[in-house]
Amino acid sequence: MCYSEKKRERRCHVTRTRIAISLFVLAALAVFFWPPPQRSFAELSAQVPEDVRQSLLDFRADYPLQHVQVDGLDWEYLVLGEGEETVLFLHGMTGAYDIWWQQMLALMPDYRVISLTYPPADTLEAMSKGVIAILDAEGIRRTHVVGSSLGGYLAQYLMQTHPDRLDKVVLANTFPPNDVLRAKNEKIIALLPFLPEWAVMRVFRQSFTDDIYPAAGYSELVLAYLLEQASGRMSKAQVIARAKAVIEPFAPAEATSLPLLIIEADNDPLVEASLRAALRETYPTAEVQTLHGAGHFPYLNEATTYTQWLRAFLQP
Repeated sequence: MCYSEKKRERRCHVTRTRIAISLFVLAALAVFFWPPPQRSFAELSAQVPEDVRQSLLDFRADYPLQHVQVDGLDWEYLVLGEGEETVLFLHGMTGAYDIWWQQMLALMPDYRVISLTYPPADTLEAMSKGVIAILDAEGIRRTHVVGSSLGGYLAQYLMQTHPDRLDKVVLANTFPPNDVLRAKNEKIIALLPFLPEWAVMRVFRQSFTDDIYPAAGYSELVLAYLLEQASGRMSKAQVIARAKAVIEPFAPAEATSLPLLIIEADNDPLVEASLRAALRETYPTAEVQTLHGAGHFPYLNEATTYTQWLRAFLQP
């Protein structure tokens, strides 16, 4: 073989190698950026009681969202009612403004009610700035707060940083600042940016089916709502931001004169018994209501009881 033929063969080999590498990279990128399956609540809720199912669908259609921009993030929120006092609802890590729709509809004749959806704000300070910006945009100086899970954690942060903006506070299915969740989840959270979105959402959907659904008494509403979140409604960026906020340390208010209500479930699969006890110990003056066998989202599957407790606590 002459020198020129060897040179051509080397060039061809280099070209084939480059093509193979390029194809591998493209395939890897395709796998990484492959979108998670998109399914709506309307598709997922065939087993939900029809009156409840239609109530949520009507709620979404009937009440348009408002928006406020804070540090480049779009905060969407809903304000209903004309009452003199305001109730602000803060959802957990998996949720959106309308997860509270049953409580909002029940309370709006007597209160001004606000609920919001967290954008990818990845610190408690950034989240609190969004909350305060919404209150300011609506001209609300003080508000009652109902926070569940991450929302309850954020409510505690607001108690420490903005106590002058709060009246009464409900801490539901939540936990105080602790090292337990950080130790369990810090490494996993650090890996999330490197995982494809479809894989992250698949893990969520499996957890909803295997853990959350049974703990909620096999509530079809809980399952359908959460599956929608992990089927295109919630982004990986939101998951990462919320997960970071859940394990962010801060010093809780050492003493507070704010009236407090703790709502807990005795079989909460996401807030273990030691963390529920730690919350009660952190706020020893709080009233405590315990649901039995209701799981982590009782405002969905035990809405009547949950709303009755809120109304009794919030009334003057």
